[in-house]
Amino acid sequence: MSAIDTLPPLREVIEKHGLAAKKALGQNFLLDLNLTSRIARTAGKLEGYDIIEVGPGPGGLTRALLANGAEKVIAIERDPRCLDALAEISNHYDGRLQVIEGDALQANWEKLVSRKAKIVANLPYNIATPLLTGWLGGEKWPPFFDSLTLMFQKEVAERICATPADKHYGRLGVLCGWRTHATKAFDVSREAFSPPPKVTSSIVHLEPRKEPLPCSIKPLEAITRAAFGQRRKMLRASLKPLGGEALLERADIVPTKRAEEIDVAGFVRLANAL
Repeated sequence: MSAIDTLPPLREVIEKHGLAAKKALGQNFLLDLNLTSRIARTAGKLEGYDIIEVGPGPGGLTRALLANGAEKVIAIERDPRCLDALAEISNHYDGRLQVIEGDALQANWEKLVSRKAKIVANLPYNIATPLLTGWLGGEKWPPFFDSLTLMFQKEVAERICATPADKHYGRLGVLCGWRTHATKAFDVSREAFSPPPKVTSSIVHLEPRKEPLPCSIKPLEAITRAAFGQRRKMLRASLKPLGGEALLERADIVPTKRAEEIDVAGFVRLANAL
């Protein structure tokens, strides 16, 4: 593992500050700075953006973002034990790192940034999906960010990128496919973490669609919740509480189809019909 800056290796940082990962906070620290640099590069150009990071921990990805050209990184960290280690990074990089102690689920994202943003994060597994759906589910679109480069459990990453007829296709695939272009960049072995999680992880890169198909988020959520909540049933049965065959006729959807056979455009028609 080659050095990306003159700061101490992450294992020394963890030992110095007593940063044993806490399961309750969903912490699994990435120690390979070559790998964190690869994640930073996957986000594309960093100059000219405010970069938001969630759950920096001891700062492996933080350092990679700064070393790869980020002019300003805004890191939200819930664990007060990590603040001293992050302060050392901020000092080393001349204050280009702003650390906010708090819960990312409560953040007012647009008020954190002063220009267009990119979000790059090794998300804590226990809040990863709620954060993603929150970023994608706002009524205002295009959003405040130009891209999302995020780590998830591999199974979640496959659901994000899934398309119809894929066994992983579901509500998350519809939401992400509706508003973004989502691609899985690469997998990350469990051995890359300390402590190793039980599953493989994946990096996903999402870029907002400038003009997604016109639709309101609430009816789309209602339709996908009902359809995939009973995915083995035909839509005429799973969507019966929302209008059944009459709704499907208005949306020009064959009633005997099942949820996994309907593409994003079909779900948008159903939402608009609802």
